[in-house]
Amino acid sequence: MLVSSSNNPFEIKTSLDGTCGVCKSHNCLIHNFYDVLFNSKVVRNNPVLKCQKGQQFIIEVAPVNGLYFIKSGTVKVFRTGINGREQIVRFAKPCEIVGHRGFGTQEYYSIGAIALQDTELYYFSKEYLQEALLKNPKFAYEMMLFYANELNRSENKVKSISQMTVRERVIDTILYIHRKFGDLRGYINLPLSRKEYADYAGTTEEQVIRVFSTLKKEGLISTKGKKISISNITDLKNEISEHNFYLDL
Repeated sequence: MLVSSSNNPFEIKTSLDGTCGVCKSHNCLIHNFYDVLFNSKVVRNNPVLKCQKGQQFIIEVAPVNGLYFIKSGTVKVFRTGINGREQIVRFAKPCEIVGHRGFGTQEYYSIGAIALQDTELYYFSKEYLQEALLKNPKFAYEMMLFYANELNRSENKVKSISQMTVRERVIDTILYIHRKFGDLRGYINLPLSRKEYADYAGTTEEQVIRVFSTLKKEGLISTKGKKISISNITDLKNEISEHNFYLDL
């Protein structure tokens, strides 16, 4: 069950320049439209939602009720395929939006979302966002660009996966996780199970284990439990350079 902050129903830590306090990036939609999104109506009606590690906050085929903006934590976005197999669509971190694929076009979510760490989410109801879009043309325009960019990334990912070997897909996944979450003490800063790597790469856990074993023998990566360290990032990038690995950030 999602719960709000104990003292303040909308625990928003604003900085001196009037932002949400998560980042100051001018590439962030939430940062750029802080005044539109965080007004008294939102503060009154929409709490910060807290998710514990492993908790699902978007359920596939549930009615679309709004969007979630990650304040802190990490989220796994997935779809359920044939025979109930999970396909990970992407991983999301602070300052990213989750649940947008169903907003405005579908009555039900086509994806699910689970917190991989203890996570805090800003929630914006569907009704409020629709009102904000109608009243603010610039915000509506930027949302259109956001969706266009998301569509471009999805199309590029589908194209690349269809042309990659299993080894290339696993390498692409390692590099995607690395450039998105960076390093922590020499290891990729998002420990994932072999199954989660497989679910993102579109292959099996057994194949991921075999590829990891080969990459370790070749001196390209090293592992410690779930932790992965990239020993030779240049050679990994070169293996999939023709697939434009850098397009999916």
